[in-house]
Amino acid sequence: METSIKVQPTANTVLDASPSAAVPGKSNCLMQVAHIHRLQDSEANYETHQYNLHMQMLRNREGLNAPLKMGMELHAARQVGRLPFLQSSHMMEDVLLGRDEMIGFQDFLGVPENFEFIRQPHVVMEKSLGIF
Repeated sequence: METSIKVQPTANTVLDASPSAAVPGKSNCLMQVAHIHRLQDSEANYETHQYNLHMQMLRNREGLNAPLKMGMELHAARQVGRLPFLQSSHMMEDVLLGRDEMIGFQDFLGVPENFEFIRQPHVVMEKSLGIF
């Protein structure tokens, strides 16, 4: 049986504070503290990456027509709008992407009733129509 390789932390335990100006080649306190983990970019682009993989597999399996059709349906679903003072639930987009059966943080933390800004419908419509 092979031994596992343990990853050692790369963060510095002591910050190198220098009075010189921050230049791209030198490390300073800000560069050491503001370290961005490699997984942060991966997590930020996860859904886009999964969608692209799904469309690539669909193209390989069924040809170019199926991903084009699904892409156009998704584009049409994103174009549907509501009145300016109403929040959209993006239900059509969730159904097309298969997210309608998944429960995530955005389902109970992003409820419009919990938003701090509630705009008056008449004022918003007058402003959007240029009546004000």
